Amino acid sequence: MLLELRVKNLGIIESIDWKLSGGLNVITGETGAGKSLVIDAVETLLEGKVDDDVIRHGSNEAQIEGVFALPDNAILPQLRELLAEKGLKSDEDNLVISCESKKQGRSVVRVNGQAVTKGVLRQIGRLLIDIHGQSEHLSLLDTKYHLDFLDAYGHTMDLRHDFSGKVVELSKLEQELKALVEAEKDAARREEFLRFQLDEIKKAELRLGEDEELERERNILASAEKLKAMSYEAYQALCKEDVSRASVPALDKLNEAVGVMKKLVKLDPTLSQQLNYLGETVYGVEEVARDIRAYSEKLEHNPERLEEVEARFELIKNLKRKYGQTIADILSYLEKAEKELKGISLSSEKQAELEKICSQLKAEMGKIASELSIARSAVAQKLVAEVKKELKDLNMSQVEFNVSLTQDESEEGIPLPDGKTYAFNNEGVDVVEFMASTNPGEPVKPITKIASTGEISRFTLALKGALSEVDNIPVLIFDEIDIGVGGRSGEIIGKKLWALARNRQVICVTHLPQIAAFADAHYNVHKQESGARTVSMLQTLGGEARTQEIAVMLAGPQYTEVSLNDARAVIQKAVGWKQEYRKVS
Repeated sequence: MLLELRVKNLGIIESIDWKLSGGLNVITGETGAGKSLVIDAVETLLEGKVDDDVIRHGSNEAQIEGVFALPDNAILPQLRELLAEKGLKSDEDNLVISCESKKQGRSVVRVNGQAVTKGVLRQIGRLLIDIHGQSEHLSLLDTKYHLDFLDAYGHTMDLRHDFSGKVVELSKLEQELKALVEAEKDAARREEFLRFQLDEIKKAELRLGEDEELERERNILASAEKLKAMSYEAYQALCKEDVSRASVPALDKLNEAVGVMKKLVKLDPTLSQQLNYLGETVYGVEEVARDIRAYSEKLEHNPERLEEVEARFELIKNLKRKYGQTIADILSYLEKAEKELKGISLSSEKQAELEKICSQLKAEMGKIASELSIARSAVAQKLVAEVKKELKDLNMSQVEFNVSLTQDESEEGIPLPDGKTYAFNNEGVDVVEFMASTNPGEPVKPITKIASTGEISRFTLALKGALSEVDNIPVLIFDEIDIGVGGRSGEIIGKKLWALARNRQVICVTHLPQIAAFADAHYNVHKQESGARTVSMLQTLGGEARTQEIAVMLAGPQYTEVSLNDARAVIQKAVGWKQEYRKVS
């Protein structure tokens, strides 16, 4: 419910802080005092924009703020999901919407202290408030709500959710199928390309680490003559075989040292360890010399082998450039390409399988949609009868009401048991729209075409009455609902409004005392001079002040004691009716 509405510098409103009650809230006052301006403030808040010409003269900025109490979690799940999705949840059970507009400037809209777009604000507003009057914030003027009302009224939501689940499933399958079909267009070319790549990689017969081995062998082959010369020189330094060399080889010097050490050990055995070490060194050097000689003898200049290694190395280098930085990467690409090729060969089979599944799913959807249509048709007749009863109570028997339930054939749709295929959406195949005619003899037409504000307000009151158990919009506002209505009809409207307010908050602007008498909370809007300016004031009425207001509404400003007694009678009659209503309901 709307707990509080704060308005500053809007039209002739300088500043009001309106604290509302639950149930039926009634606003009364003289014509032009600003009653509807209060309702306009609510609507402006939901629009998130104050036009420059509406900002109070002499002020540069208008401010509107509404504080709403949210019911428990079981109610308004769509609103709670929306707030959570947009990150607008509050730790408290209140929802605060504010709008600040400056002349020739931008409006700033906040929800729970966070700036939001007007689009998000409108989404929230439509779930919070219905304004019945010349307003865009009337859910019954939005045809997408008509099907929601009908399904809620007929308790077919579970069946509709089953259908919606099938739609989601079908959408996923069709996306997968579409991807397959698109892929099929390039499948032959892709398959040829993959086979070329696989053949190229497989022919290479790569081994992990082969590139490192080749690089080592290439370096040796390219430097064979130099390596042979250097190894020969190293061998000669160790074991002199070339008598032309002037230097003494290392092994001769070491053997000479061993001979001397043996003589030393005979004289001083403590040097035996050093002698042993020197002997091992001689043996080790001899082994090294033999290895170097063997290495040198194996080395040979082999340009043919070098050419083979270079060619193999270049082949691997080209494959790396195409398929990966390492041989492991190339082999991994080979594995992936083989899987893709296998997938291409199976795509035709997969496509046929998906088409079959989609066809079966559409048949299932057709059965559910047909069941929904039959149920909705029966529910529509029941709703029409209930609305007509409500209209009769409101002395509007001449008003015709109907529910248009149509389907559109489409080759791309789903098959129904009648053998035809129909266009569908998440809710089924039905297009639902509420239709009405307020003048006898005139054909019914969409309720959005009903011109009279008073007529559409009373008509929607009848609809709201019929849908009261399933319509979960928590705040209803009726402006000018009593245009062209007499006292007897006013009393009926008052009863309907009060009954409607048992499970929601209702706000009503009225000129009829018969309606005001049913208020749970009564407010008066009046003009007052403030300096050289006129301002609109809002006052809570209770007790004798309320009785006097009803008397003014009955007899005018110059009311008498008789008028006061009449006012008390009207109020008492409403109180008595409400007490009886509570007993039987």
